[in-house]
Amino acid sequence: MTEVKVPALAESISEVTLSRWLVKDGDYVELDQPLCEFETDKASQELPSPVAGIIKLIANDGDDLKIGALICNIDETAARPAGAEKKEAAPKAEEKKAEPKKEEPKKEEPKKDEKSYATGTPSPAAKKILDEGGVKNTDVKGSGVKGRITKEDAIKAVRDKANMPTREAFTRNERREKMSRLRKTISERLVYSKNSTAMLTTFNEVDMTAINKIREKYGDTFKKKNEVGLGMMSFFTKAVCLALEKFPSVNASIEENEIVYHDYADISIAVSTPKGLVVPVIRNAESLSLAGIEKKVKELAIKGRDGQLTMDEMTGGTFTISNGGVFGSLMSTPIINPPQTAILGMHKVQDRPMAIDGQVVIRPMMYVALSYDHRIIDGKESVSFLVAVKDFLENPHKMLLGADPVDLLLDI
Repeated sequence: MTEVKVPALAESISEVTLSRWLVKDGDYVELDQPLCEFETDKASQELPSPVAGIIKLIANDGDDLKIGALICNIDETAARPAGAEKKEAAPKAEEKKAEPKKEEPKKEEPKKDEKSYATGTPSPAAKKILDEGGVKNTDVKGSGVKGRITKEDAIKAVRDKANMPTREAFTRNERREKMSRLRKTISERLVYSKNSTAMLTTFNEVDMTAINKIREKYGDTFKKKNEVGLGMMSFFTKAVCLALEKFPSVNASIEENEIVYHDYADISIAVSTPKGLVVPVIRNAESLSLAGIEKKVKELAIKGRDGQLTMDEMTGGTFTISNGGVFGSLMSTPIINPPQTAILGMHKVQDRPMAIDGQVVIRPMMYVALSYDHRIIDGKESVSFLVAVKDFLENPHKMLLGADPVDLLLDI
């Protein structure tokens, strides 16, 4: 009998939540088959089976468990069930075209008696559709291989829900749900940030005309070559990295009685997931090209959506960029992500009348906000940093050399 315990996931983690079992009590599990999903204060992580055998569940869904706590036993001496043997032999049976009628009942039996990890599990595309449509996996019957929920299953489930009557008129019902470990950690960190930093916010606005023209002119070519779209995040990340070189205190952090200055820019990007907001990190963003940044943003966003971010990908940022504009936010005051000292908030691009050279013209404008810790960053530095970011975005050619090429040429 093999005891399966909560593994040590990271030095800072002493407790996890068993968010859900992926197998049932009494199932025969294979070596390395995912058994359950743990939720930490950073992300979710699956636990693979160390052996093959019959599983006996001990912990339950939703249990808070200490590192090293026993969650199940696996009897590796147990014989493999007959259904599992038939499932392995299925490919050979399909090759015997001479006896199709005898093989049909054998294929149906495992569907009734067997469960697998795929049963009731949505594909990544289906999961996104279900999450956005507010439909639970358990409410959908999968039609894919081994009961997996396909994209078509998800679309149908969301449509069926939309056609159902909403809630009862004048209802007074309430429901209570346990706060997830991730949501609990987010709330604690936000309160800590507000109470432990001297946070102020300064605002500015950016004319996105130049960026939009570049994206419109080179977007298709960029995507064909790099297999990723040319979004605004890469421009903002590059502009931020260049501005951080000019104002290192904005890229610093406080550790006890010392200020730690970073000679690199590890940019945290806020990503909204079904379980809450997470901030994975783009390492050494200052050394990446626009294509490199876009590829990393896409990779982290997909991992965040699918709950596959690792602990290393979630820690150690030196500056954060949050894009509330994707949800329609016109202006906000983002909260600092400790131990960082500043965060940049992007917002919705909106056509507005602007006075330029004595004429009123319509321009695509974005409000930007910089929240900063006044203990390290003075008002002059914060405003100058935000003006530098604005200047790089409105004059993208300056990002090539970190300054105006003409100024460098003339040494002025």
